[in-house]
Amino acid sequence: MSYALQLYTVRDAISKDLPGTIRRVAGIGFTQVEPYNFVATAKELGAALRENGLTAPSGHAPLLSQDQDGIFAAARELGIRTVIEPFIPAERWQDAEAIKATAAALNAAARKGAEYGVRVGYHNHAWELESIIDGRTALEYFTELLDPELVLEVDTYWVAVGGQDPVDILARLGDRVKFIHIKDGPLTADTKAQQPAGQGKVPVMDVIAAAQSLEVGVVEFDDYAGDIFEGITESLSFLTASGEGIKA
Repeated sequence: MSYALQLYTVRDAISKDLPGTIRRVAGIGFTQVEPYNFVATAKELGAALRENGLTAPSGHAPLLSQDQDGIFAAARELGIRTVIEPFIPAERWQDAEAIKATAAALNAAARKGAEYGVRVGYHNHAWELESIIDGRTALEYFTELLDPELVLEVDTYWVAVGGQDPVDILARLGDRVKFIHIKDGPLTADTKAQQPAGQGKVPVMDVIAAAQSLEVGVVEFDDYAGDIFEGITESLSFLTASGEGIKA
């Protein structure tokens, strides 16, 4: 298991200076990143990653609303092995039929991704945990409908905001979980209140330990009231100090 940074965390800096931001992320100690909406910036991003010795094991892209061939081709160019659908709105998690339709669409995307040698995954927010379908969270109901090759990236903070225990959810989802988003804070929907790992209410190391088949733990802030580069530095320092032998 290793750590990466979700580049959405530093989106404001990227919009002003992509190469300089990637250089700064590498200087903090990250060797891996998780890009978002990477098709438009693939050439510049790829050059910046190579220049700074960074890799991108996974990336976020809207598979169900944009051209999949373009996404998978850009992923292959960047060395992204897993493309993760990052957002399906709350209204599509309220009934079984809508969830079945989403699962079928992702299963189809995964078959196309396989043609490019790219795996497909899904990333949750709070509403997949707040919604209950047939006695299970909508996320668990959805997971049972996915083809075996699909994986999950569990945003452990949003699990907790959604009223569930992330340790329990990770245990129940088992080896389907290959990535997690690591973030901390007061467990509210106020994204600016998020804190560096180890400074909020999430038992971060217990959460990491609960993901038994974890490949990458991805540090992310949806937003932050302080200096974001200080925030990610504090998160990485906490994680590396708390988990000996785990690389950034």
